[in-house]
Amino acid sequence: MTGIETSHQVACHCGTVQLRVTLTEGFASARRCSCSYCRMRGAIAVSARIEGIEFLAGQDNLTLYQFNTGTAKHWFCKTCGIYTHHQRRSNPQEFGVNVACIEGVSPFDFAEVPVMDGVAHPSDAGGRSRIAGVLRFEALD
Repeated sequence: MTGIETSHQVACHCGTVQLRVTLTEGFASARRCSCSYCRMRGAIAVSARIEGIEFLAGQDNLTLYQFNTGTAKHWFCKTCGIYTHHQRRSNPQEFGVNVACIEGVSPFDFAEVPVMDGVAHPSDAGGRSRIAGVLRFEALD
């Protein structure tokens, strides 16, 4: 899963919300986060600049969730409830895109995914990002 500046189709589970995204670092930016919200959501996200997302359908069917500082904006389909993307608190000029919503991609395609320390968020810890651990997947077949 490599490639730089790659464009992909993105959709929620029911297909109402559809986007085209250009990933800034391809799939090399894949990561999880350990903050209270991301621990519960469990998604792997990849990076796209704000201008790297084009809404194709269903933008009016998105609902927004914000918490704590309100800087990060997390969007979900109102119909199926799937998280598609979020505007990052660590870099509000960037979106995190749910890899499970990218056509032809599964979270299980990644053998290892770094988990960023969202408990000691870079915006609260002097701007330094820290990897808290690594999430591994090993297929049994």
